[in-house]
Amino acid sequence: MTDPTHFSLSLEGGVATVTLNRPERKNPLTFDSYAELRDWFRDLPYRDDVKAVVFGSNGGNFSSGGDVHEIIGPLTEMGMKDLLAFTRMTGDLVKAMINSGKPTIAAVEGVCVGAGAIIAMASDLRIAAPDAKTAFLFNRVGLAGCDMGACAMLPRIIGQGRAAELLYLGRSMSAEEGERWGFFNRLVPSEELASAAQDLAARIAQGPTFGNMMTKTMLAQEWSMSLEQAIEAEAQAQAICMQGQDFHRAYHAFVAKEKPVFEGN
Repeated sequence: MTDPTHFSLSLEGGVATVTLNRPERKNPLTFDSYAELRDWFRDLPYRDDVKAVVFGSNGGNFSSGGDVHEIIGPLTEMGMKDLLAFTRMTGDLVKAMINSGKPTIAAVEGVCVGAGAIIAMASDLRIAAPDAKTAFLFNRVGLAGCDMGACAMLPRIIGQGRAAELLYLGRSMSAEEGERWGFFNRLVPSEELASAAQDLAARIAQGPTFGNMMTKTMLAQEWSMSLEQAIEAEAQAQAICMQGQDFHRAYHAFVAKEKPVFEGN
């Protein structure tokens, strides 16, 4: 998928930049954009031209979550079978992001709520502008906070008590709070947000692509492992990486007192 219909996409220097393209509505998601994003992330493991992803803001906002008129309204008219199909589809987007093999950076500005907050949560790294307001507001529309993996992932990022507060109250987390709690890696001025995300993604893209993929895989899979299982899994993963040419390139560059140039194999 090189020309998506329901989101904007650009690719330069191995960095794919994704933005939702409805800035006049603060970038809400629709049934179609959910599905198209899911399919695009699912395809990433098979794309060597993408080494890192920036999920950016557009028009001063990240995402206002599910569109009230195009998603929330229709959901109130659905039966259980269709509702479950929808909630599974939204969860599949998170799973596709986690299993994409590509480090993903969320660049959050302005409104980042509902499913938008989940997309930021499912990214590997998050940077934000000072005006970022993040809210997991599912309970404010009469639903549970356990949406799209929030009850599993958010406590691992900011801690159980803090996650419980956000999920029970649906309140907004300020950018400063998010940085202090570890949700955001750092804050940067609004005018520097896009370039900071691109610089970070470019640094990742210049690294060992296969090694980065393995790191992302282990970060996800080791959640459900015991410590002994994790150590063994990492031993096997690292042994696989040691067979790659990037490991040899790094060694020869070190011997020659040069900076290694990784090629992703």
